[in-house]
Amino acid sequence: MDQHFDDLLAANRTYAETFDLQGFDGIAKSGVMLVTCMDSRIEPLGMLGLQPGDAKILRNPGGRVDDRALVALVLGNNLLNVDRILIVEHTRCAVASNDEETILTRIGESAGQDAHWLPVDPIADQRRALAEDVHKVTSHPLIADSVHVGGFLYDVDSGLLERVA
Repeated sequence: MDQHFDDLLAANRTYAETFDLQGFDGIAKSGVMLVTCMDSRIEPLGMLGLQPGDAKILRNPGGRVDDRALVALVLGNNLLNVDRILIVEHTRCAVASNDEETILTRIGESAGQDAHWLPVDPIADQRRALAEDVHKVTSHPLIADSVHVGGFLYDVDSGLLERVA
């Protein structure tokens, strides 16, 4: 067996020594669900003053509300106590800073094969994309009208959120 994960497993054992979420029912205690980018500069719970168990978090390239994210949002609203949804994109995002050709060329060079078949869906205008994603959520027939939905831009250099939609 390879040892590429040994450091992470050791850290997990340390984490488990003080683990205190056993028996938790999985309901979002704060009623919050967050869709954000996979960028490692984003600390979803910390940036909102939340703790483990408070929120449901979805991460994908660019923090977009795609079809799978919509399914998760419906589940969150109807089964997991979610009544506030934040859609958070961020500054200096690779998906919003490059066009599709650039991204696919870089992937192809790294992978050593053509990647132009891969849908990467770059973001040309983050503010417009956030408005579109907020609309996708607020107009979905299985998400209650009482759910509060906001689109935000997170500044990776200051740590501040700006509401834009």
